[in-house]
Amino acid sequence: RCHRYQCQLPAAGCERGKELERSRRRFGARGTAGAAAMPPKVPARSPQSQIGPAVKPVQSRIPKSISRKRDEDASTEVGEGADEWTLSKTLLKPPDQLELTEAELKEEVTRILTANNPHAPQNIVRYSFKERAYKPISFVDQLAIHFSLDGNLLLRDSDEGRRQSARIGLEPDLAPVASTVIEVEETEVKEEGSKEDIPAASAEEAAEGEEPPSHSMKEQKLTNQFNFCERASQTFNNPVRERACQMEPPPRATFSATANQWEIYDAYVEELHKLEKSKEKEKQKPLVAKKEDKLRGRKLTSLESQSDDVTKVTKAAKIVERMVNQNTFDDIAQDFKYFEDPADEYRDQEGTLLPLWKFQYDKAKRLAVTAICWNPKYKDLFAVGHGSYDFMKQSRGMLLLYTMKNPSFPEYIFSSESGIMCLDIHNDHPYLLVVGYYDGNVAIYNLKKSHSQPGYKSSAKSGKHTDPVWQVKWQKDDLDNNLNFFSISSDGRIVSWTLVKNELVHSDVIRLSVEGTTLEGPEGLQLQTIGCGTSFDFHKKIDSLFLIGTEEGKIYKCSKSYSSQFLDTFDAHHMAVDAVSWNPYHMKVFISCSSDWTVKIWDHTIKTPMFIFDLNSAVGDVAWAPYSSTIFAAVTTDGKAHVFDLSINKYEAICSQPVVAKKKNKITHVQFNPIYPIIIIGDDRGHVTCLKLSPNLRKMPKEKKGQEIQKGPEVEIAKLDKLLNLVREPANKPAK
Repeated sequence: RCHRYQCQLPAAGCERGKELERSRRRFGARGTAGAAAMPPKVPARSPQSQIGPAVKPVQSRIPKSISRKRDEDASTEVGEGADEWTLSKTLLKPPDQLELTEAELKEEVTRILTANNPHAPQNIVRYSFKERAYKPISFVDQLAIHFSLDGNLLLRDSDEGRRQSARIGLEPDLAPVASTVIEVEETEVKEEGSKEDIPAASAEEAAEGEEPPSHSMKEQKLTNQFNFCERASQTFNNPVRERACQMEPPPRATFSATANQWEIYDAYVEELHKLEKSKEKEKQKPLVAKKEDKLRGRKLTSLESQSDDVTKVTKAAKIVERMVNQNTFDDIAQDFKYFEDPADEYRDQEGTLLPLWKFQYDKAKRLAVTAICWNPKYKDLFAVGHGSYDFMKQSRGMLLLYTMKNPSFPEYIFSSESGIMCLDIHNDHPYLLVVGYYDGNVAIYNLKKSHSQPGYKSSAKSGKHTDPVWQVKWQKDDLDNNLNFFSISSDGRIVSWTLVKNELVHSDVIRLSVEGTTLEGPEGLQLQTIGCGTSFDFHKKIDSLFLIGTEEGKIYKCSKSYSSQFLDTFDAHHMAVDAVSWNPYHMKVFISCSSDWTVKIWDHTIKTPMFIFDLNSAVGDVAWAPYSSTIFAAVTTDGKAHVFDLSINKYEAICSQPVVAKKKNKITHVQFNPIYPIIIIGDDRGHVTCLKLSPNLRKMPKEKKGQEIQKGPEVEIAKLDKLLNLVREPANKPAK
């Protein structure tokens, strides 16, 4: 038993007893003798009195010197081990510690933990094929891998899987045998310690000296704790992704040469030749261009190197400009594409116009919009002619082409000395534009060519008009495949122009005259008053048939085959006819508008109008919708746009909406887009406004259950015929 610490545990099982025995062995025989002189212990009488009576006689028999020595040894041993909390702590100072002052010790040092790897290399370089040199990379991989293990899976039915399963099956049989052997050894050691009253150290030595019996069994294989097959769990391994990428090397060329005096001299001579050629080109420019440049105060300088640099980035700059504008006007583009006015469901067959983009150019602010025309091929591109309707304020003119992809700036800009009054774009060649000027000339612009002057232009020698040209129209090529167009002017001539061998050749088709106004001149000469043509339009199917509107308010039906007389005359309006247009579906119907505030719809076989609409202001222009035979739009000088649908309301417009804000501003022209549900409207301040038609303004027939919607020109013709039959007189109705 352990007598030093007054406990009843065996000496071999008490930790403090073990420490005491070690100290005794250090001091040799004295400690051993003291231990041998100890008498056997007295058995305890009761559980409460086990401690006191059993120990007191033992303490009295031990010499004082030996007990004092034991106490010192025990205190040192205890200080080294179990009761460290009872002793005062002593600070150990390393030899290389810094000597800091009180201020340095009190200073607070803030450290921020980051996810950056301090051992990651910062000087990695990669080869740049573009610059042909090694360049340091900007990013550093901060990932640190602490453990990596490649595992493998085996099929249970495979040979290796069966072997492992057989090995695993032996483990339950081997485990009980090993545990029993260990338990037997422990019990033997305990029995020896209890039978013989020996110190704990001798028991330990005996236990250490005894070797466990050798077994003939095989050593067990330690199972792999990371084997997924045995642990019956498997995780999903994420695919490895690399942030670095390798590009194909860009094409390279070596620009190296030895420069000598002769090469330098040749380069200077070549530059001088370029300058001389540019001066010759300047001399060959027409006088018109020089006058324009003088008016603008521009100096004629030709630096081909600079122009070359600009042309190289023209296409890229245009794309970037469109991207910037698309971001700037993103809300308008979204409305153009997707917005449908939900309020139309609650309106009684009425609609609205939603303003979208507004196209304007600073140099065309004081010029009125005199003509508008959509491009037949590129549906987002349209041309605008600028001039002036006031004959007292005639100055210059401009031809601008805008696209809805870039509302802030025109795609093409052409300027002229005289105001442009009309224009038209060729159906088969969408890059050819014909314009009519206020001074009576006509010209053809080619958008493929970069210069700002027209490719072909009439002159006084080639038969130009003596009054403003109010309208021009492309026609089909003649028998020799020469380009052909018609023009009408206030001088009473309708002229056919043909482009023959890069020259404009004219031929008068009809000369207008006012009937019943023949005057007698000197010597009995008969003087006939000339009629003033303002507008005309060609039939969609019959090429030779066309209509002419005049300042006197009459409309003439004419043919190219007859130059001396009219096929029919309509007393249409009391003032000048501003526009006349055939219906795109019905071959007998046309529309006209006038400054006498009215819009009239006609059947060319009947002398009286079918419909008359009074808009309470002078009507500047009228246009049929391309998607319906009964819808048309008209604009008036009071700044309003009117949209009619005869199939819904035969008496009033289903939409009358102000488009321009200022009272002094007047609307001049209107055109429907051939595909999109939008219209463009021009005013006399040089602005062009794009508006979207609400669903009620482009209503299509509703689907009925079990019936398919019939679409096509025949349906539109029948729809308009049904309306015309309601207003035709019984004598004029066609026989069925």
